[in-house]
Amino acid sequence: MLKRLYEWTLDKAGHRHAERWLGAVSFVESSFFPIPPDIMLIPMCLAKPERAFRYAFVCTITSVLGALLGYAIGYFLFETVGVAILDFYGLGAEFEDFAAAFNEQGWIIVLLAGFTPLPFKVITIAAGATAMPLYILIVAAIIARAARFFLVAALLWKFGEPMKHIIDRHFGLLTTLAGVLLVGGFVAVRYLI
Repeated sequence: MLKRLYEWTLDKAGHRHAERWLGAVSFVESSFFPIPPDIMLIPMCLAKPERAFRYAFVCTITSVLGALLGYAIGYFLFETVGVAILDFYGLGAEFEDFAAAFNEQGWIIVLLAGFTPLPFKVITIAAGATAMPLYILIVAAIIARAARFFLVAALLWKFGEPMKHIIDRHFGLLTTLAGVLLVGGFVAVRYLI
């Protein structure tokens, strides 16, 4: 199932409304969708490097808005929707232990999850479920997501053509690495929880 979602997401990077799809994927990834927007951001930046920073901006804004949806799921719908999402990712059983300590260092966890391959949706739902002050989530999400997406855009804008050749030459290895990082992020959250 993840492979089909990955291929669907990658296919949208070449769509004539790719920028809208990028915003949609970035939004839902922050609240429940398993595939990160980088899957679209990277080929879009390589195809049109002059728009790289615009794409990073779209990812940042829509990701932070999606974090608000994740927060709302955790805050208002945790027992129904939130638990189902955490169970889907195999994290439901450990959530109570995680929630007890989350708000003490929640802003650091939001920063880390927003910038790294850790599943951001789990953190946004946790922020709502533990009633983290909303302004902390918003500020940490803006900092982390902007840093992540603008770093990717800047690297592809500056080194796009050489990176395109590296990606073309080592595509199999890089997609395997991306898959390992995605699964590793979920495993890391499982052990953090």
